Amino acid sequence: MKIYFLLVFLALTACGLSPEKQADLSKIGSRPAGIELPPIKTRILALATSEWLYFGQQSVIYDGDKESIPQVGFWEDESPYVQRINQYWRAVGMPDRTGRNCEQPWSAAFVSWVMSTAGVPKDRFPPSEAHWIYLSRIIRSADMPKASFVPRAIKNYKPRPGDLVCASRGSSIIAPPAESSFLEIIENTKLHCDIVVEKHGRTLETIGGNVRNSVSKNILKLDKNGHLQPIARRPWFLVIENRL
Repeated sequence: MKIYFLLVFLALTACGLSPEKQADLSKIGSRPAGIELPPIKTRILALATSEWLYFGQQSVIYDGDKESIPQVGFWEDESPYVQRINQYWRAVGMPDRTGRNCEQPWSAAFVSWVMSTAGVPKDRFPPSEAHWIYLSRIIRSADMPKASFVPRAIKNYKPRPGDLVCASRGSSIIAPPAESSFLEIIENTKLHCDIVVEKHGRTLETIGGNVRNSVSKNILKLDKNGHLQPIARRPWFLVIENRL
């Protein structure tokens, strides 16, 4: 636990947060007693959380088909957040884009920046400007010995901190019966993925970029078995298990 919060503090300091936000570690949440996360997974959670704090702690609650935003943060086209998003784009080789390129979804760039900055090797998680690109490479490598990321159908796997949860954007995707079939339905498809940061009973908390124009924490409901359910506003269909 002490190691986790130390890494969170270092991540917050590196991200240039105000002293007030650096001190407010209680909002980050806690790990179950006696459970230590692997260092690289801890860095992923710390970085995602620090960016959420930096963007003003915007929260989106999904309850069935209803959505509410009790906490509104700072948006992509505001200064200095415009240039913050430029850092995400740089992680995927697009240094000319900023938060003012609103026509270009930056959620994949955000996830890629978190993974890269946390120290995930690029051969394990290739930074990409679109979710389907890195997901395709992950799925193709899932059967390799000691694969770091493994695709899971939402009905067969309970998401945990450090995992990714993915949904289609626009029209719904019907999940295939087997994990090996995901490749057939995601290529060149508009998707959105969040990083799972907390799990409390049947409540799952994720953080994603380009969610309502900001880096947002999303509050999701799990079913009675602990599985993620597709909803109209977020048709979830895939979890990427993080084995790092």
